[in-house]
Amino acid sequence: MMSMATVPVIDISALVSGGPEAARDAAAGQIQAACRDRGFFYVAGHGVPAELLGDLADASAEFFALPVADKLEIAMEHGGRAWRGYFPVGGELTSGRPDLKEGLYFGTELPVGDPRVQAGTPLHGSNLFPRKVLRLRPLVLAYIDVLTTVGQAVLSGIALSLGLDGAYFASGYTADPTILFRIFHYPPSPPQSQGWGVGEHTDYGLLTLLAQDDSGGLQIAAPEGWIDAPPIPGTLVCNIGDMLDRLTGGWYRSTPHRVRNLSDHGRLSFPFFLDPGFADEVPPLPGRAAVGDGGRPRWDGQDLRAFTGTYGNYLLGKISKVFPELGQDVLG
Repeated sequence: MMSMATVPVIDISALVSGGPEAARDAAAGQIQAACRDRGFFYVAGHGVPAELLGDLADASAEFFALPVADKLEIAMEHGGRAWRGYFPVGGELTSGRPDLKEGLYFGTELPVGDPRVQAGTPLHGSNLFPRKVLRLRPLVLAYIDVLTTVGQAVLSGIALSLGLDGAYFASGYTADPTILFRIFHYPPSPPQSQGWGVGEHTDYGLLTLLAQDDSGGLQIAAPEGWIDAPPIPGTLVCNIGDMLDRLTGGWYRSTPHRVRNLSDHGRLSFPFFLDPGFADEVPPLPGRAAVGDGGRPRWDGQDLRAFTGTYGNYLLGKISKVFPELGQDVLG
């Protein structure tokens, strides 16, 4: 039987606003405990306007209710090397198996004249937006801006929790971050089905911030087994990814999670990923942050420390397994 989540709720308002040092240190201490114990926590006091998220959810629901032909007007194949757009149910793979979800891929909006776009750098370019839900564009771009600020604030707490200066990430790894934003729609899982909206996995990068509707369905692998992480009004779910696991030598461990929509209606979720700069090298963190304690074996047997090179190379290798055919087109 699945346990109810005992995932901590952490008030990050002092980190967002630059509050008193004692309050920031207190939040950092709670973040350290959460990253060591679960790799997941809820954040409150994040400052994301409820109206913005509500409007984004309404516009997203309107898009997913469109006929498939209308949604396919912005299919990912039209996004080219920017790797943006829509994919249908079953179009994304987790561990080689199709997910029971459809979704939209977004990233930092870049003009055609940006040097990285001119050079054909993968994952860089403009987003694709539906012509029948025009309000989605300003809402997505506003949400990306707000979540970038929140993500940098959480990373400042993570830096403090590792004995580093609070600006360590924002002045280095994430000075020009790789931003990935997704909107997912999970149809209800068929009765008695063993299929997953998204199967067991860990996230690739530094930090994930997730807004979810009231449907439930998110589960995380805790030390005591799989537990539910239900929506808590006014909070975002935060989890650390494989790259932070690697940078800390396993002292902070990315945690497997999965989703099955057992409600009688569609589930919306809004995962936002804040990662190192695409062209940046990602050496281990200094001092205590680089010292691992052995920890437990990873769920998939990988040694994250084996990676060398730029974050972009690492990320492309990961994403190309999610969309193999698209990966061949973009990377070929």
